[in-house]
Formats: sequence, C-alpha cells, structure tokens
Amino acid sequence: MKPRWLNLLLIATLGLTACSEAPPQVHKAKLFTLGTLVDVSVLHQDKATAQQAVTIVETELATINRQWHAWRDSPLTLINQQLAQGKTVTIDSTSHHFLQQAQTLAANSDQLFNPTIGSLVEQWGFHNDERPDGAPPAKERIDAELKQAPSMANITLTKTTLASNNSAVQFDFGAFGKGYAIDRAVEKLKLAGIKNAIVNAGGDLRAIGSKGDRPWRIGVRHPTAAGVIASIETDGDESVFTSGNYERFFDFDGSRYHHIIDPRNGYPANDAVSVTVIHNNAATADAAATALFIAGTTQWPQIAKQMGVDEVMLIGNDLTIYMTKKMTRRIHLEIDDVQIKIIGDDT
Repeated sequence: MKPRWLNLLLIATLGLTACSEAPPQVHKAKLFTLGTLVDVSVLHQDKATAQQAVTIVETELATINRQWHAWRDSPLTLINQQLAQGKTVTIDSTSHHFLQQAQTLAANSDQLFNPTIGSLVEQWGFHNDERPDGAPPAKERIDAELKQAPSMANITLTKTTLASNNSAVQFDFGAFGKGYAIDRAVEKLKLAGIKNAIVNAGGDLRAIGSKGDRPWRIGVRHPTAAGVIASIETDGDESVFTSGNYERFFDFDGSRYHHIIDPRNGYPANDAVSVTVIHNNAATADAAATALFIAGTTQWPQIAKQMGVDEVMLIGNDLTIYMTKKMTRRIHLEIDDVQIKIIGDDT
C-alpha cells in the first residue's frame, strides 16, 4: 500500500502535467495553387506539427497541379499531344487511378461531366490564366468541335496504358482535378496523424474532424449578390463543392459567358446559377457539382442519383432553390423570401 503522501504527490504531478498541456489551437496558412487561393486550417496543440501539415498539403496540391495542368507545359499537355496523334500513352499507377475515377464519374453523369472537351474549352478562351477578352467563338467552330463528340467513353485504360479511339480527345480536368488533389492532401494529413483540419480551395473544400467543440462552418457564396446565401456545418469527414456561373466568365454585348460548358451543345450551361454538393469524397463532389449544373433544373435529380450524391442544392436562374430532402437538414439559408422546392425522399 502506497503512503498517503505518495498518492498526493502523484495527484499533484498529474495535475501539473494536465495544466502544462497547451489546448489545441487553429493554425492557419494561405497558399496559391490550383489556380486559386487555398486556405488551410489545422487544429493541433503543436505549432510545428501544424506547420508540417501545411507543407504536406502544399506539396501534394502543387504536385497534382503540375501533373494535370491543362494549358501550361505539363505531363497532361504531353498526353494530349500523343492522343491527338493516335498514340498509346504509358502511364503509372497514380495516373491510372486518377483517370479511372474520372472515367467512372463521367459514365455515371451520362457524360455531362466530360473532361475530354479541352479543345472546346480552349475555343471559349478558358485555357488561360486571364479572363477571356472578346467575342465568343463562331458557331461554325463550336459545331466542328461537337461533330467530333469526344467523351470518356472513347478512352481505353489498362494499369499501364491509356489510349483513345477518338483523336479529338483533349483532357481538361478543371471539374475534377481540384477535388482529387484535395482528397490526396487530406488522406496524407490523416496518415500524418492530423485529425482536425480543413483544406479550402476557393470555396471548395474537404474538412475532417471539428474545430474544437464545434463543427467546421462553411459559407456558400450568393450567386448574384455580395455575401453568402447559405451556410453548412460539416459532419466528420466531408467535402463541400460549389459550381457557379460567377467563377470564371466574360461579358460580351450584354451577355455573360461562363466556363461551365455543356458538352451537348458546346455553349455555357444556362439553366442554373449555382450548385452545391456535399459528399465524403471531394473528387466526386467536384465532378457532380459540374454535372448537375449542366443538367439543370429538370434533369439534376436523376444525374445526382446516378452519381451517388444525395445532398444537393441547385439555384435556378430565378433564384428558386432546389434541394434534396437530406440537404434541407444540412443547409442554413441566410436569406428570406426565397422559393424552395424539395426533391425526392431521404434515401
């Protein structure tokens, strides 16, 4: 039996240890990659560990950006050159995983998410770091692109090779690469022992854990006015992605032309102004937000079902808000006097 003084000493020592442990702090950093400002927040007691986590994120995002950049010299631009020449391309296991996931998402979206229309996107002037300036492309040029009808269905993948039976295939992973990169970065954070963090790339993000005793709280940008239209509190490990007609665009003769091109007609999709998707996989949320934006107010529920996403908010041109029933439990609207249409059931 321990002497009473020893028990008191142990209690005092434990108390000192508990008091000396610093409470977790949110450590923040800003990076510029993936063509946007990336905010990284890590909740951790140790500043050095948090800084190491930021380095992990920065390295992973930059690596994927270099690999899959659509218009700067990159391994992707070389792949596009080889496919245009009808060549079979040798790929590594990482590229195979990337392309396989993109191909599956494209098929599930009925090719509304179509990362093979890079040439069409370039015609619209969006293969540039600067905003396009001038008139939209002539109808004849758009029709010529559509006639070739590239899609991910043209792609044949093995574990080591990539081939296409359509020389018009030109990859542009602008609606997938950001999500994929965020997924990779967050998975590496988990491997490094980070349990609470958020990686936010221009409003598209994945969060893990919580902000202390509170969930991470996310604002959804208002598509036609300053400020936010809604907010979301994340639940564990989740991604929130939004596609909107306000992100990259140019105006000409009183009309706005944005970067979300409908592969069916070659023009910017015009039946929505914003789509927000919550999913546990950032790449899926990224591709789905684009596909559902293109699907518009009538087709989006079916495409969402096919893509396996059940937390969706679509805002129409008249600012009518369409939501899945599950999304109604996640969204806190920050505006009044808005028409809301609930689609589907809880399944």
